[in-house]
Amino acid sequence: MNPVFSFRAVANLVAGVLGLAGPLQAAGPDLWAVYESTLKQARYVDLTHTITPTIPVWSGFGPATFGPVTNPATGKPYSYATDGFEANRYVLATDQLGTQLDPPAHWAPEYPAIDELPPTFAVRPLVVISIVEQVGRDPNYHLQVADIVAWEKAHGRIPAGSVVFVRSDWSKRWPDPALAKLEKFPGVSLAALKFLHEERRILFHGHEPLDTDSTPTLEGEAWLMHHGYAQAEGVAHLDRIPETGALVTIGFPKFGGGLGGYARYIAICPPDWPHGVKIGEVPEAPLPKSDKPLHWDPIAGMRVR
Repeated sequence: MNPVFSFRAVANLVAGVLGLAGPLQAAGPDLWAVYESTLKQARYVDLTHTITPTIPVWSGFGPATFGPVTNPATGKPYSYATDGFEANRYVLATDQLGTQLDPPAHWAPEYPAIDELPPTFAVRPLVVISIVEQVGRDPNYHLQVADIVAWEKAHGRIPAGSVVFVRSDWSKRWPDPALAKLEKFPGVSLAALKFLHEERRILFHGHEPLDTDSTPTLEGEAWLMHHGYAQAEGVAHLDRIPETGALVTIGFPKFGGGLGGYARYIAICPPDWPHGVKIGEVPEAPLPKSDKPLHWDPIAGMRVR
């Protein structure tokens, strides 16, 4: 890992974005300059599952349904040939679908909904703590405070205001629908959640499964929501990002009164990181033309190439 990227440039970026005072801010980096010198050279890794009609979802919510939008005047779907465009109609049975950002109002209505989360969530230092080895011995293993302490001995103290993702490799079986039926799966213990929030003052944590823990009462999720904390669920590809030194960008639709968020997380990794893509390595503007146009597939229940 490039130490210049992972400490000085990233620290300056975070300090500038978050408005932190101190020596790092004293240099006063212009954010366009930070982009040219750092972010433009970084590697970007998508940590998000694609939403389709067949991804795992709790049976209490049910699956999503995709379809073409119908012109109300004709009763027929819009078409490229007739109308010059087409559009999709999504029937989403829940806002708890795929890779998510849970606002605390999901369980506690006195706390913010998805549209009430502050814009300062947009970019944060990213910590990845792996429990893959422990899960290999016990599929129901939950992150413990001892795992966090061991991570800090190797990498240093977890930054306040950071996002902590817990890697279990559970998501490598995605999109197997059976994942939503598992009663035992990797999780995060209540003690670990309290330590991360009360001792390390993180912004939020995230995990690969669709629930925080496998306790009968979902005690970890209940504690988070009823104390005003958000969390990420259904995060993917944590095996492709470093345990320390990266940033995460956080995007989600702003539904009024939303109790869950279809989220997209992108890790910004050092330029010498072996995974991800750099700006300039893939076509962006214009985007590439495919020789396989999108078309409606009734078997898949969605548009495919």
